Amino acid sequence: MVPSFSKVHNKFKLNRTYFSHAQLNDVAYSFIKEGDSFEKSIGDFLLDWLDDKDFILVKTSGSTGKPKAITLKKQAMVNSAIATGNFFNLTPGSKALLCLPTEFIAGKMMLIRAIILGLELDVIAPSLYPLASIEKSYDFCAMVPMQLQNSLAELYKVKTLIVGGGTVSLSLHNKLQEVSTRVYETYGMTETMTHIAVRPLNHVESVDGSACFKTLPNIVIAQDERGCLIVKAPHLNIESIITNDLVKLHTDNEFKILGRFDNMINSGGLKLFPEQIEAKLSSKIKQRFFIASEKDEVLGDKLILVLEGESKKIETNVLDVLNKYETPKQIYAVKHFIETSTGKVKRLETLKSIK
Repeated sequence: MVPSFSKVHNKFKLNRTYFSHAQLNDVAYSFIKEGDSFEKSIGDFLLDWLDDKDFILVKTSGSTGKPKAITLKKQAMVNSAIATGNFFNLTPGSKALLCLPTEFIAGKMMLIRAIILGLELDVIAPSLYPLASIEKSYDFCAMVPMQLQNSLAELYKVKTLIVGGGTVSLSLHNKLQEVSTRVYETYGMTETMTHIAVRPLNHVESVDGSACFKTLPNIVIAQDERGCLIVKAPHLNIESIITNDLVKLHTDNEFKILGRFDNMINSGGLKLFPEQIEAKLSSKIKQRFFIASEKDEVLGDKLILVLEGESKKIETNVLDVLNKYETPKQIYAVKHFIETSTGKVKRLETLKSIK
């Protein structure tokens, strides 16, 4: 029988203490009244989750547009938590660490997984170095790429880790081959209650980053006329979500991401995907950067490289990994990239700041 969103698993622990539904409500009020800022956010979400409504309002990250509030059914979020638990073999009593902010869906879903699956969840203040002061071991954790990058030396404290919210660079991917932790990159969005597909980043035969994303059970995928991914998931209350992610379907439940449709560049009649070019450069350029385009009388749009920092100088051989069509025709430097509240780069707004 599928658990109801109104129930709290009797094995659920928060910071090493068991809590019933009523007690968890009291904890929420305590967090709001006396907690640190990250705990106040947890308290706010818990009150929303524990109330009598069958839905909650959440906000999107705003990485591809303005942040907006959307409605998610609580039972669909429960179904998502169960799917994740089944995929990663999370059972009552499994130990999990929450090191993400709960203002956004990734942090909220870690709480829901714990409440529904009966996990023993420890909560710490979100930081770029989440494992630095941790002394115990965990079965499961979720991070963003920067947290993962900064946690490589302590990653042995986590058995299984999922990473999302940004691109995993080729250099970081290569470093993951040396760790015992099983690391998975996730694909999803706020509307899908975090991930609907994952791909292993290590402990696989292919170590070049070419592994496909594989959907979780009961997820149906297709493509629209542009080649963009369509996601259908009745158990998540998703009739059909048409994304702007250009993909190549390998099977009925496996796909590779080519890039964002809204980022695709048509230069001299060639379709170029910034994400693929960025992947080639990720081990060559140390600071943050991205590939974009600007208007050109001959090519229509020409490729440009945008660096974060004071200087637009790069070493002469950096671009040797690119073919002639992928090579940027112009390089710009922007002192600070414009970001969303979750640290994703707003490309269009950053481009407008170029003088």
